[in-house]
Amino acid sequence: MNRTSMPSSFQAIAQPAATWRQRLAALPRDARDTLFLLAVVAWVLMPQAAHTPWWTMVFVAGLLLWRALLAWRGQPLPGRWLLGGLLLLALGATWVSHGTFVGRDAGVTLIVLLLALKTLELRARRDAMVVFFLGFFALLANFFYSQSLLLALAMVLGLLGLLTALVNAHMTAGRPPLTQALRTAALLALWGTPVMVALFLFFPRMAPLWGVPGNDLAGRSGLSENMRVGSMASLVLDENIALRLRFDTPDGAPPPANTLYFRGPVLSRFDGQEWQMDTEAGLDSAQLRVSGEGVRYQMTIEPSRRPWLTMLDATPQPPELPPGMGTARMTPQLQWLTWRPITDVVRISAQSHVQFSYGPLKPTRGLRRYTQLPEGSNPRTLELARQMRADPQLADATPRAWVQAALARLRKGGYTYTLAPGVVDSVHTADDFWFDSKEGFCEHIASAFAVLMRGMGVPARIVTGYQGGERNPVDGYWTVRNADAHAWTEVWLEDEGWVRIDPTGAVAPSRVGEFQRLRAPQGAIAGAMGNFVGVGMLQQMRAVWEAVNNGWNQWVLNYTQSRQLDLLKNLGVQSPSWVDMLRLLGALAGVAALAWLAWMARAQRTSRDEWLRLMDRTRARLRRIGLDADASLPPRALAAQVMDRWGRDDAKAAQALHDWLLGMERQRYARPSPSSSAPDTPGLPALRRQWRALDWPRNPQPRPQAAAAGPTTSTP
Repeated sequence: MNRTSMPSSFQAIAQPAATWRQRLAALPRDARDTLFLLAVVAWVLMPQAAHTPWWTMVFVAGLLLWRALLAWRGQPLPGRWLLGGLLLLALGATWVSHGTFVGRDAGVTLIVLLLALKTLELRARRDAMVVFFLGFFALLANFFYSQSLLLALAMVLGLLGLLTALVNAHMTAGRPPLTQALRTAALLALWGTPVMVALFLFFPRMAPLWGVPGNDLAGRSGLSENMRVGSMASLVLDENIALRLRFDTPDGAPPPANTLYFRGPVLSRFDGQEWQMDTEAGLDSAQLRVSGEGVRYQMTIEPSRRPWLTMLDATPQPPELPPGMGTARMTPQLQWLTWRPITDVVRISAQSHVQFSYGPLKPTRGLRRYTQLPEGSNPRTLELARQMRADPQLADATPRAWVQAALARLRKGGYTYTLAPGVVDSVHTADDFWFDSKEGFCEHIASAFAVLMRGMGVPARIVTGYQGGERNPVDGYWTVRNADAHAWTEVWLEDEGWVRIDPTGAVAPSRVGEFQRLRAPQGAIAGAMGNFVGVGMLQQMRAVWEAVNNGWNQWVLNYTQSRQLDLLKNLGVQSPSWVDMLRLLGALAGVAALAWLAWMARAQRTSRDEWLRLMDRTRARLRRIGLDADASLPPRALAAQVMDRWGRDDAKAAQALHDWLLGMERQRYARPSPSSSAPDTPGLPALRRQWRALDWPRNPQPRPQAAAAGPTTSTP
């Protein structure tokens, strides 16, 4: 029973699919081409779903589906009054969402809406041209928000789709296959690639005069100007890359593990619930003192929409920034800043000294604000601080000894490093950690330690940034993710200045010394893939993809003026100037022009499509055997001439050639029947094979008795 039911069930499933394919094949050419163009437009607009208001893509999807339904059913397009109303609705919604029609976000929203609306006006070729040009502009607009490799690959497919639709719109009448237009479009793109690469490599690179307007002040990275206890634990879920580094050391080896701290915002104001940056702290002086040999490295920073350069502690000299970004500046807290938010991938070079000290060596009035605590905040922690100072073993000790005693309490007091510390008292967070929960993430531990130090009279503050990372075995780059976000403490000690103290290392030494950060549980999909291909294979695949993406960032997105000059020097241009660049571009343009002319000459010979070329070969063959096959005659007229000429003398061969010519006519002009279960029109490859197998009629010899009858019996 199963043997008989299985085929019938498969047939029941396959029947609707076959019917759908038959209906698609039976559509007129304009309907087929419209559906293909709509699919390409949808592909190009898809990335904008993450950057435009939610209603935009709903509106666009509705318009495209409506237009596809009209093409499928062969129904008329909507009138101009309805289109005008939809246009006013789109303009009004854009104004409500953005408050303007000017700027990047509002402009992109308008382009997306206008492109979708224009598809409802596809009545003539000029309307299609407008859709093509809007499609190319919308494709470029995707790169306003991201220049990732994945998006670039997706837009290459979109470009091929638009070129295919453009080529198809200029093809001859009939039903030329889309694959033929795709081959032509791919050939055009292939010929244009060398010119594109040459312009990219050698065209003079200048810094932009202005940036693209946008919401650049809205931060996107995990770091912030403030830190509420419990807020950083969620970052462990974010595996997005924040930094990539390559150390200029033998084998690219990094400095010691306990020195890999990448400094971000320094937080010194505490209101009992949240740590914030202190504007008055900018009046201090950094007084940076370094020792030992510096560590040079190349760093690629992902867009964060923040002006922060999370450099390796400590960097005394400004890093080398790309042209157009100006120079970086260092705050008294050793944090490096740019003059505008980082909205693109930035590649910098810097040198850091992992052995350093900074800040005043003797007490100053400005240090008092680093010992302040809110009134009534964390009373049990303050009592612990008083007890520790009253301990006979610490009564006459130095602040350094007090710090060591607090770290010893963390190591031996049963404290735990965890992602889920539970509900934290919103007012007395330090009390909750020291006495109640005894567990927390890095910001719980650092905040509680800083409150204890302030309670003991030791100036203390919080530093946020990244710690650790992992080495990519494929390309050797050191990768730092948002999940590596970290918070530690700085305390001021006399004759030492500000000293880094990471209390998390006392609770979980593996977090600081071995970079073993806590990881979130795998989701269902990730777990299933891990069970199917293995966790090691997944990690290797991710490493390969990140290495490829890093290469894209290094050699394409960060191809700066300095790298261009280095390339020219390697090519023998020792002191490149604008004149040298123009000469080189002129030579490349000449070579490209000659190649283009050669291709055009070849294209003149092979510009016709396969169907026309096969018909030309047929006419030439007919002329050789005695039939004057005029180039203007369609296949049916040629078939009639064949039967008139050879229908009596070589009936079998004439009938075969006659049927073949009618098949060529059907292949070019006939509309497939939707009711047919199988295609009744042979494809062009089948017709080409039949042409090779034809038994062509022989050139008939003149018959004597009919010599005077007229030209119908004379030898041509």
